[in-house]
Amino acid sequence: MSGRRLNPVINRIAFEGNKKVKDDQLKSEIQSKERGTLSRPVVQADTARIVEVYRRSGRFDVHVEPKIIELPNNRVDLVFEINEGVKTGVKLIQFIGNRFYSSYRLKDVIKTSETGPLLAFLQTGDIYDPDRIEADRELLRRFYLKHGFIDVRIISAVAEYDPERRGFVINFTIEEGEQYRVGSVDVQSTIRALDPALLRVKLRAYPGDVYNAEAVEKTVEDMTIEASRQGFAFATVRPSATRDVATRTVNLLFTVTEGQRVYIERINIRGNTRTRDYVIRREFDLAEGDAYNRALVNRAERRLKNLSFFKSVKINTEPGSAPDRVVLNVDVEEQATGEFSVSGGYSTADGFIGEVSVAERNLLGRGLYGKIGVQYGQYTKGATVSYVDPYFLGYRVAMGIDLFYKQQLPTSYVSYETETYGAGTRLGFALREDLSLQLRYSIYQQKITLTPQLMNCNNINPDFVNTFPTPDKIGTTPALTPPLGFSGLANCYVDGEASLAVKSAVANGPVLTSLVGYTLTHNTLDNNRNPTSGLLAEVRQDFAGVGGDVRFFRTTGDLYSYREVLPDIVGLLHLQGGQVAGVGGDLRMLDHFQMGPNLVRGFAPAGIGPRDLTQYPFTGVLGDALGGTYYWGASFELQTPLYFLPKDAGIKVAAFADAGSLWNFAGPTVFPATGEVISGNFCPTYGPGIANATPCPIDNAMHVRSSVGIGLIWESPFGPLRFDYAFPLTKEPYDRVQQFRFGGGTKF
Repeated sequence: MSGRRLNPVINRIAFEGNKKVKDDQLKSEIQSKERGTLSRPVVQADTARIVEVYRRSGRFDVHVEPKIIELPNNRVDLVFEINEGVKTGVKLIQFIGNRFYSSYRLKDVIKTSETGPLLAFLQTGDIYDPDRIEADRELLRRFYLKHGFIDVRIISAVAEYDPERRGFVINFTIEEGEQYRVGSVDVQSTIRALDPALLRVKLRAYPGDVYNAEAVEKTVEDMTIEASRQGFAFATVRPSATRDVATRTVNLLFTVTEGQRVYIERINIRGNTRTRDYVIRREFDLAEGDAYNRALVNRAERRLKNLSFFKSVKINTEPGSAPDRVVLNVDVEEQATGEFSVSGGYSTADGFIGEVSVAERNLLGRGLYGKIGVQYGQYTKGATVSYVDPYFLGYRVAMGIDLFYKQQLPTSYVSYETETYGAGTRLGFALREDLSLQLRYSIYQQKITLTPQLMNCNNINPDFVNTFPTPDKIGTTPALTPPLGFSGLANCYVDGEASLAVKSAVANGPVLTSLVGYTLTHNTLDNNRNPTSGLLAEVRQDFAGVGGDVRFFRTTGDLYSYREVLPDIVGLLHLQGGQVAGVGGDLRMLDHFQMGPNLVRGFAPAGIGPRDLTQYPFTGVLGDALGGTYYWGASFELQTPLYFLPKDAGIKVAAFADAGSLWNFAGPTVFPATGEVISGNFCPTYGPGIANATPCPIDNAMHVRSSVGIGLIWESPFGPLRFDYAFPLTKEPYDRVQQFRFGGGTKF
């Protein structure tokens, strides 16, 4: 009896040569299984599937060869020999048809990037990915629609493999059209009981503005929500745009109608293997049984994407059990949310510093945030623990708790050491998408210490501490050999001496500060990390005196305005100011503002403002900065990329001009232990025979400091780096200058 030979049984499946993709992942992708029947067509399909897995990770040079090893008893071993090859990168990105925006600017819009010569091993967007290319087409389209190009068409996005470059060349073909501005804007309501005036306050597009499709979408969303609040849950807002080609304007009309009465029967959450259901559901402003509203569904989808918990989020609808019922299917794909980072950096002010931190954005799958970090540096040591619940007590309120410790060692700019530890809690409210409010409370203890040689004059006779001769002006070489009767004081200062304000703070011992405050933030930046347009404004106020040892009221504000003044040239205007005042007593020196390059570049940290110059006649050394209770600053900067470098290099040059002032020291000027008096500016020569002249008071006038300079900015894979060289134009003789400044860090 003869019969057809049965297909052999697979004894073992093995993979050889695979380093970048694990065996378990490959086994899950193929159809052939151990102890299953061998099928050669299936093996060929498995080979193609393995090739596809590698291509998804950017390895188009992969080669896979299946080997079948025969064994006794009609069994075989199936071995896939894999040559992974190298990652296939994107070597060149070209834009065809773009007139208004340069190719360099458009490369900032898309996610795909070119393989650059610098730190290419850290890049991820330079690997060819067809899905990413398709997403880039949508990003380009939305970018143009946001900037007034209502007729834009992204005609094609073609990727071709170039054997000579050993990578892909991608060509985006664009038809820009013309840029339009908003002409007239009107709101009409076909619902009698709904007054259009209630909805006009939600407009985000105004006559004269550049047409912005994103602003139109958000206007529709805001109007729909407002109509629902007014009791019209099924109201639908439809925008219509009428072009005027001659004037290149778009007339907008928002029409509100009564929509079809459809209710949400069920919301299905699928694909969340780790994240709890309620974490996803709370991002919806509607629930089962509510009226179906597409604008609210779109907003929920955007919120879920912004959580960064998921690789992808898709919300689809399907018919429910009745014509007026609809089912929402929310499909998500989880992604890693834990972060381990080692960061380090160097700045001319703080020296070398390193940080190790562990963070989790989706703690226990409950949407909580936790972070533990430790810092250790040349002059700084510290640790922080942070916890944030973005939905405190079930409300859309972010509650955070922080524990912190910091030790700041003496530097060439500050003579004393501070040690601070404490805790804080905060509540954050999103008043609107562009407006947020944060309430906070902090309690911390601060201790200040000095080396013995910087406070060894405490037993000097106050009769001659308060009387010493003074040179005509700062900048002249002082006579370091004091007149008769001043040898003790000269010996006191010859080895250095801290400011009387600092010694007073040391004598007071550790101080407990308990304060409450708030921050109001308005943010319309187009990109928080690399903005080119928009506004960021912050107002902060704090009151110290809810218990504790100090009492003061502090107000500060910052305004950042970005605008593209020319293609690829971004202008930045930064205005800042602040005021602090003691309540019911003197203000500690440490509670004053200390300013330097954070106000006017070209000056050292704590390099401007009132200063203690008591020791200057004896040593020629400028004393500690005392700080001020008022400051203002203005800065204008132009930033532009270096066109001859790849976009991924992330290098820009900047030219800037700064001006500002810090003034009015309001702390104690007498050290009670000895009666020593802080001296500020030096008076003119007292004249012959005058030995007991009184030291001049501190210079508390508002003197303007200004500078101009150039900078180099690198948004490196290791973190932001910046180099500035500034030349002071106006300064006071006792200010400390630092023309070159460097700061930066790394994270990997």
